[in-house]
Amino acid sequence: MNLEHEAHIEALRLQTRRHFLKQCTTGMGAMALGTLGAFGTPRAAGATSPVVAALNDKLPHFAPTAKRVIFLHMAGAPSQLELFDYKPELEKLHLQQCPESLLEGKRFAFIKGIPKMLGPQFSFARHGQSGAWLSDRLPHLAEVVDEISFLKAMHTDEFNHAPAQLLMYTGSPRFGRPSIGSWVTYGLGSENESLPGFVVLLSSGVQPDAGASVYGSGFLPTVFQGVQCRSSGDPVLYLSNPDGMTRDVRRRSIDAINEINRQQHEMVGDPEVLTRISQYEMAFRMQASVPELMEIESEPDYIHEMYGTNPGQTSFANNCLLARRLVERGVRFVQLFHWGWDSHGAGASEALNIGFKERCLETDRATAALIKDLDQRGLLDETLVVWGGEFGRTPMLENRTGDDNPYVGRDHHSDCFTMWMAGGGVKRGFSYGETDEIGYARVSGSVHVHDLQATILHALGFDHERLTYKFQGRDFRLTDVAGRVVTEVLA
Repeated sequence: MNLEHEAHIEALRLQTRRHFLKQCTTGMGAMALGTLGAFGTPRAAGATSPVVAALNDKLPHFAPTAKRVIFLHMAGAPSQLELFDYKPELEKLHLQQCPESLLEGKRFAFIKGIPKMLGPQFSFARHGQSGAWLSDRLPHLAEVVDEISFLKAMHTDEFNHAPAQLLMYTGSPRFGRPSIGSWVTYGLGSENESLPGFVVLLSSGVQPDAGASVYGSGFLPTVFQGVQCRSSGDPVLYLSNPDGMTRDVRRRSIDAINEINRQQHEMVGDPEVLTRISQYEMAFRMQASVPELMEIESEPDYIHEMYGTNPGQTSFANNCLLARRLVERGVRFVQLFHWGWDSHGAGASEALNIGFKERCLETDRATAALIKDLDQRGLLDETLVVWGGEFGRTPMLENRTGDDNPYVGRDHHSDCFTMWMAGGGVKRGFSYGETDEIGYARVSGSVHVHDLQATILHALGFDHERLTYKFQGRDFRLTDVAGRVVTEVLA
């Protein structure tokens, strides 16, 4: 090989990506640190890596009214017309043919032809000093209704479950974006080094339609993704040591693995290697902290009575109590999913007159107990509780199963639905927004999903337009290119 050819080969070698990464680890680490630490200065001493800096407690853009969030998602979309949005006029139209003007230019998931109108299936009454309308399916929530701010004119761009859930949690109906819990932990870090900043609880064992993407980290470092905990069995899958593995041996094995990871990071400069190191260390600490956290048996009898909990089982009530224990220990974002609210009326489990009633029995008592419990512990003022589904239901009867169907149901409706918030700096005993006399269209106080996201971030001290992450050459944010803070509901 002549000298000219050798020089050409050496020039090509110097241009390869691998050579660049190997020789420029300090620069790559600095770039990663600049990206991950962009929002607030870590307060904990000894932050020695981008991932450690990212996970430390950090400062938001301005003084927050909430330090943490508990989001109660009723997967499948509960009917606002059977819970919160009382419509006497719709009651008068019960089983009359739907005016064609309501159907022109509209798309529905399952309604065919000309359906009949469907009046409210349950009785309503006013409750609390606020005089809020609630159905008789929510007797326990009625006791705390004066703590709640209702958003009566919510709307979304999607009318099928998976894309609507993705839009609700990631700001986009397509896969690949970070979830709101990931954005929050990315922006605020964690208050507890022994627990994840973002925890997910599934009360039915069934994943949401959009799967784990609704609590995934998308293009953010994976250290910010939600960690699913279980209220029975192993709290976190594969967290326990296998038979014959002592804690001392586990410590030494993790030290050995992370030494290899550190060497790899020195060679390639990939920030995800630091994430891997951090996750091994977090898992080791969680082996001690999580079992104690999940032992709700230690709670006094009056707490179990208040929530309706059954230790050792998987239930919404158990998960609400776990949510309180998690935020008590500094977890930033707790996401509860409760499956079974898709009330089409195609069968008993999804009928308003059967399955819907069961879902209310499963959730009403524990939801009210969570608000009471947070309040009595002085946590409600700094914890934002959010309740809702991915969209609402139509005022028309779903008609795909024929007139002789004994089960009653409503189709998906993206144009208006109800959600509510409590604590964390929102007004008490307040209702914002209004729908028309049959609950079909928004009349005032319209709130888009992106507006809700912007409001949640605002309560946590963030300007949603400034909480960004550069990916593929563009600054991304949760609210995409939209969203306004709903200041009307803020105290």
